[in-house]
Amino acid sequence: MRSRYCAFVYRLADYLLETWHESTRPQSLDLEHSPDWSSLSILDTSARGDSGTVHFRAVYRLGNGWGYLEEASIFRMAEGRWYYVSGETTEGQLKSGRNEPCPCGSGKKYKACCL
Repeated sequence: MRSRYCAFVYRLADYLLETWHESTRPQSLDLEHSPDWSSLSILDTSARGDSGTVHFRAVYRLGNGWGYLEEASIFRMAEGRWYYVSGETTEGQLKSGRNEPCPCGSGKKYKACCL
């Protein structure tokens, strides 16, 4: 999952297609209008046999604020490698408090960084 997140950050469509399970893989992937991703948090994982799930939240810059994409992803192992199959996503606007850590990952409080 982390490698696929990095591929979205660097807009590496070929890698994303290579790690997408053939049963659900699209013909092409256009990342030109992909958001500016900021951080990834893995919320939960599980694996049983050749199937696994990853529940994550990815944060991205949204105009003057921040948005998030949360997904429960399904992966399948084939030939010793995990492949993305599908996922159920939700998106929303991230509302950071002034004294919370900044979503940009700087380590500063939001009010002293990107507010």
